[in-house]
Amino acid sequence: MEVKQSAFAGSYAKETQCPRDGKPEYAFIGRSNVGKSSLVNMLCKRKGIARISRTPGKTQLLNYFLINEEWYLVDLPGYGYAKISKKKRQEWQRMIRTYLKTRYTLQSAFVLIDSNVPPQEIDLEFMNELGAEQIPFSIVYTKADRLKVHELEENLEKIRAAILEHWEELPPEFISSSNTGRGRAELLAYIHQVNQQYFEHHDDL
Repeated sequence: MEVKQSAFAGSYAKETQCPRDGKPEYAFIGRSNVGKSSLVNMLCKRKGIARISRTPGKTQLLNYFLINEEWYLVDLPGYGYAKISKKKRQEWQRMIRTYLKTRYTLQSAFVLIDSNVPPQEIDLEFMNELGAEQIPFSIVYTKADRLKVHELEENLEKIRAAILEHWEELPPEFISSSNTGRGRAELLAYIHQVNQQYFEHHDDL
């Protein structure tokens, strides 16, 4: 699949405000500063469609991008460190969890994990939460261009081993780099495959 059109569709403070047009959607989420905005820009091939900041916590709403007029890419607030109040952090957590648990058109969450750092407990806990709620998800390893090939593979094996302490098998995985474009074709092909299955069961769209 090629992205021929991408457009900002809106920002929403809660799931009930989100589009109700039945289009399938894919949510991208990860720790603050994991490279989420860069990945969104890379997938859309539009520099700046998702704002990039060195300050964690810039994404504060459910940000929708309409792709090829047929599906939504949803940029969710990051979890983990951000210079915000405890009350605001709790509001974000409620918003994210309500969205993930109740969003009827959500086909998959993509959990972004920095491929350069050791396994992070906060990532493992978040994936375990998704599993407990039976929310389908995939893993996207980001910033894969920053390590040598053998260093990258060694670190990915550590992360996979930590995940398999809680899971019988790994979810779908994608290795990406926003700088080189690595993983873009594989991610879009996966979304295209899921979209085809979705539209086969929703011929009225």
